[in-house]
Amino acid sequence: MKKAFLILLICCQGILLNISCGFGSLFEPDKRNALRAPSYPLISVDPYTSVWSFADELNTDATRHWTGKEQALLGVVDVDGVSYRFMGKETPEEGTSVRFATAARQLSVNILPTQTYYTFECGPVLLDVVFTAPLLLDDLDRMSMPVNYISWQVRSADQKEHEVRVSVEAFSSLAVNTEDQAVVVGREVENGISYLKVGTEEQAVLLRKGDDVRIDWGYFYLAAQVEKETLMEVGDRKQLVYSHTLEVVPSSPKAGFLMVGYDDLYAIQYFKDNRMAYWKHNGKKTIRQAFEESAKEYRSLMKRCRDFDNHLMEDAEQAGGKKYADLCALAYRQAVAAHKLVEDKEGNLLFLSKENFSNGSIGTVDVTYPSAPLFLLYNPDLLKGMLNPIFYYSESGQWNKPFAAHDVGTYPHANGQTYPYDMPVEECGNMLILTTAIALREGNAEYARKHWETLGIWADYLLKEGLDPDNQLCTDDFAGHLARNANLSVKAIMGIAGYGKLAEMLGDDEQAVRYLSAAREMAETWERMADDGDHFRLTFDKEGSWSQKYNLVWDKVWGTKVFPERIARKEVAFYLTKQQPFGLPLDSRKTYTKVDWILWTACLADTPEDFGRLVEPVCKYVNETEPRVPLTDWYEAVDGKSINMRARSVVGGFFMKMLEKEMEKSN
Repeated sequence: MKKAFLILLICCQGILLNISCGFGSLFEPDKRNALRAPSYPLISVDPYTSVWSFADELNTDATRHWTGKEQALLGVVDVDGVSYRFMGKETPEEGTSVRFATAARQLSVNILPTQTYYTFECGPVLLDVVFTAPLLLDDLDRMSMPVNYISWQVRSADQKEHEVRVSVEAFSSLAVNTEDQAVVVGREVENGISYLKVGTEEQAVLLRKGDDVRIDWGYFYLAAQVEKETLMEVGDRKQLVYSHTLEVVPSSPKAGFLMVGYDDLYAIQYFKDNRMAYWKHNGKKTIRQAFEESAKEYRSLMKRCRDFDNHLMEDAEQAGGKKYADLCALAYRQAVAAHKLVEDKEGNLLFLSKENFSNGSIGTVDVTYPSAPLFLLYNPDLLKGMLNPIFYYSESGQWNKPFAAHDVGTYPHANGQTYPYDMPVEECGNMLILTTAIALREGNAEYARKHWETLGIWADYLLKEGLDPDNQLCTDDFAGHLARNANLSVKAIMGIAGYGKLAEMLGDDEQAVRYLSAAREMAETWERMADDGDHFRLTFDKEGSWSQKYNLVWDKVWGTKVFPERIARKEVAFYLTKQQPFGLPLDSRKTYTKVDWILWTACLADTPEDFGRLVEPVCKYVNETEPRVPLTDWYEAVDGKSINMRARSVVGGFFMKMLEKEMEKSN
C-alpha cells in the first residue's frame, strides 16, 4: 500500500504572483511542439530524480520514474467546493483526502526544452500548469541544483468569481527503491520557506548501485514560500498537510508556484571517494540555501528558461526545419538529466552519465559519444567532464591497456570498468574524436595538451588496428561482435585525423602531417575495400551488406575532407531506398535501428530535402511508438515498437545538425 506522505494545499492568495505587465505569458508557450511525446518530462534533475507522465493526459495515469515505477504526484483544484484532479491517478487505498476528485479536462500540452506546459478546464475556471527544470548549461551551479518548479495560473472562464484551492500531494515512493522501505517524514520552516520532506529510515548512502533501481538515501522535498496563515499536521497515514487560507479568485488570473527538490547528501562514489553534487561545492552550500536561492530567483529563472527555449527552437528550426526543432525539444531534458555533475578532489569536472535500461554503467564512452553534440553546442566543459574520468582511469595506472576503457563502473559507483567486454577501436576513436571536437569548438587544443601522451597511445593503436578491425564490439553492441566493420573503420580513421588536427593546433607540424596523411591514405584504401556498387558495405568481406556510416559526419562537421564527398552522397542516395515506415534500419542484418544514429546519418545529406526525408520517419516513430515510456533510442523501424534503453543521454545526438551549422562558421 502506498504511503501518502505530503499534502501541500496552497491557496492562490497565499503566494500570488503579479502577472500583469506581460508576465502572465509565463503560462503560454511562445513556441509549440507538434509532436506527441512518448512520455512527458515533469521533474528533471538526474538519473534518480526523474518524474514523467507516461500518458497523453496528465491525469489518466500515475506519474512515474523513467523506469516505469510509480513515483506519485497528485494535483487537485477545488472550485466552489467541487474537486478536479489535474495530475496523477488516484486509487482509494492510497488514503488521500482528495481521492474522489473528478478528472479535469486537459485542453493542451506542449513540450519545450526546459518546460512542459499544460492547460485544463476545471468546471468554470481554466488552470495552466508549467513544470520547469532550469537545466541551463552555461550556469553549472543552477543546472546541477536539484530544484524544479511547478507553477500554476487560475483563470475564470465565465468572468465570475470563484473560490479556488490548488493542492499538490507527493508520495514516499519518490524517496525509496521499493515500497516496503520504512520512511520518516518531517515539516520545517526556515527563512520564510516551509518544507515538507521524506526519506528512508535506513539512509544507506551510496550503498545501492545498478540499473533498474531508484535512490533510497537523502530526502525528497516540497517547498513553498510562507506568506499567510498556514496549517501543518500529520495525518493517520503520516500525511503532512500544508494548508493556506482560501480566498476568492476574481476574473483576473491568479498564479503561484511551489518547488520540488532532492538532497542526495552524497551523489557519486569516484574511485572509492564519495563526492557531493557539484552545486554543494564540497558542503559549502546546503539544500535550504538552494531552495532559498530558487525562491528568490524564480522570476528571473523563468525568464531565462523561456528565452533559452525560444532561442534553441529558433536555431534548431533554422538548421533543420520545424519538425527537427520539435525533436530537439523532446530530447533536451532527457539528455541532460541522464547525468550527474560532481567534481573530483582537484576540482576537475565529472559529468557522469548513466546507461538507463542498458546495463547501468556510469561514464560510458560510447554513450558520451552520441550525446556529445548537445554539450559541444552549449558548454564544451561538460563534455570535458565526461572525458575526464576515462583519462584519469588510464593516467592513474588503474587501467593499463593500450586502448581506452568502456566505462568507469556501475552507477553511482565510478570505481573502474564493470562491463565485461572491451571495445578497443570504438573507445579509442571516440576519445580522440571528441577531444578534437572540443578543440575545434573552443579554438584551442589546451585540453588535448593535458592528455597528449595518452592520446598518442590511442592514436597509434588505431594506426595499427583501426583500418580493418578484428572481431570486436562497437557501440552497437546489442548487435553482437563483428569483424571487418566498415563503419568502425571510419571511426578509427577520423580518430587518427583528429589527432593530426590536434597536433596541427599545438604547432607540431611533423606529427600533424604524419597522422593526417595516414588518415587520408587509409580513407582511400577504405573506399576500395568497402565499395559495393551503389553503396558501401557493412563489412569489407560481405557483398550485398550495408550499414549507416554515421561516423562520417565528423569529416563534414570538421571540414577535414579526409573522405571524398562522393562517399556520403552515394550512401545517402542508397539509404533513401532502404527506409522503413519508422526510420532507416541500422544495417542489413536486422530491421531495428537507433534514433540517434539516424539523426547523424541525416546530416550526411547535401540538401535540406534529403535531410527532411530521413528525419520524417523519426517524427512518425516519436508520434506513434508504444509502449509509452521516455524516449527509447533502440526500436523497430518496421513498426515503431520501442525495444529498450529508454531515457538515455544519447538523444543529445539530435543536436548534430545544429552543431554542424555552428561549426560551419569556423571552417
